[in-house]
Amino acid sequence: MKFESLPLCKPLLQSLQAAGYVEATPIQQKAIPQILKGRDLIGCAQTGTGKTAAFAVPTLQQLMTAPVAPTGAARRRQRSGRRVIRSLILAPTRELAGQIGDSLATYGEFTDLRHVVIFGGVRQGPQVRALQAGVDIVVATPGRLLDLIGQGFVDLASVEILILDEADQMLDMGFIHDLRKIVAQAPHRRQTLMFSATMPKAIRDLASQLLKRPFELQVAPVASTPELVSQAVYFVERNHKAATLTRFLKDTDRSKTLVFSRTKRGADKIVRGLQRDGIRAVAIHGNKSQAKRKAVMLEFGSKRPPVLVATDLAARGLDFSDVSHVINYDMPDTPETYVHRIGRTARAGASGQAVSFCGRDERQCLRMIEKLTGLAVSVEKLPVVSGKLRARAATCNTGQTKRSDSETGNRNAAQGNEQRASKPRSRRNSRPPRGVAANSGRRKSNRASRSRRNEGPRAAGAG
Repeated sequence: MKFESLPLCKPLLQSLQAAGYVEATPIQQKAIPQILKGRDLIGCAQTGTGKTAAFAVPTLQQLMTAPVAPTGAARRRQRSGRRVIRSLILAPTRELAGQIGDSLATYGEFTDLRHVVIFGGVRQGPQVRALQAGVDIVVATPGRLLDLIGQGFVDLASVEILILDEADQMLDMGFIHDLRKIVAQAPHRRQTLMFSATMPKAIRDLASQLLKRPFELQVAPVASTPELVSQAVYFVERNHKAATLTRFLKDTDRSKTLVFSRTKRGADKIVRGLQRDGIRAVAIHGNKSQAKRKAVMLEFGSKRPPVLVATDLAARGLDFSDVSHVINYDMPDTPETYVHRIGRTARAGASGQAVSFCGRDERQCLRMIEKLTGLAVSVEKLPVVSGKLRARAATCNTGQTKRSDSETGNRNAAQGNEQRASKPRSRRNSRPPRGVAANSGRRKSNRASRSRRNEGPRAAGAG
């Protein structure tokens, strides 16, 4: 469906056309008409599906065509000639907030509406001056917004449309109490929109408290992973992950590569290791200044991008359509986070590859991912030949996950060693040598499963 087929006003259609937007995505086709009717909405869609436009475009039209809500605060502001805040958009990270702000500027190019983006980590002076000049829309992260509300710079009494983007991530980051405080500042009579890439029980509970008879929109099943992503899981103990990552990066045909670390310290450690091995790499996480984060994103968007190592929080605002590989150096804490991560590749109809390094203490997470996504799992080893990965180990069929086991040792090599040994090797010394390829094969019996659980040393915790 083309945007011109949707009930949009001429200035918005003109802005969309100027930006090169012609076809509406499925979530835009379904969400825009419902939002224009004034309905509350809860939308479940993976990142990269066009959900920002799905709420930004109809919000702009609502503010252009509807009169200011007749609240006392709105009437006072109108008499003073100042704009009032009529829409509030909340996002979990400054990168995502900035991305939404850029989208509003694009879609509202031929409108008279003004917006400001508010987030922490920078001086509040420019943000305060923009608020004092008057804006129609505020895009904000919860923490900085509460600070400015407390200082008297933000008045939400005239908010007509409240939008929560990436709501599941805001809950994961512990913003639930901040959200409640912010919502309490907005009028009870309002339109509320909530968007999330996953829909766990906590999100549904929050929606039941904030939304009134919402239209429920689910573009793709919660458990689904992008169809064009080829997925592989390599069984690698923690002390072998760094070497495995280096070999994979050096021997894989790739463009933009995004590596996920569970912690900020771990991300910095991964970058140092890659740089020692001659691989250009940069990290992005919450300890980086805003200026540094912008510089990193500009570098990653260049023609010769470095490997980008990110935490889940910092990656929320990244929007690159040409990421070829996503590597889970650390398995995610939840299966929903896995869906978020691999959604960073295979965007805009392109294909991509997601690779996960799974240690012994991370296998439970892998089982949870399999349960959520319902993927058919095949078992495959991660062969190492002269320090290089064989190409076939890095490929798998679309929509399936392949496992590559580097924990168990090469079966043929082990049998040869047993024949040459003068006496049986003890269990303590039976671990495979460093870098030796691992056995593969489907788990066909409980005995085989027990054998895998008993192999090798237990991996260390997350760095």
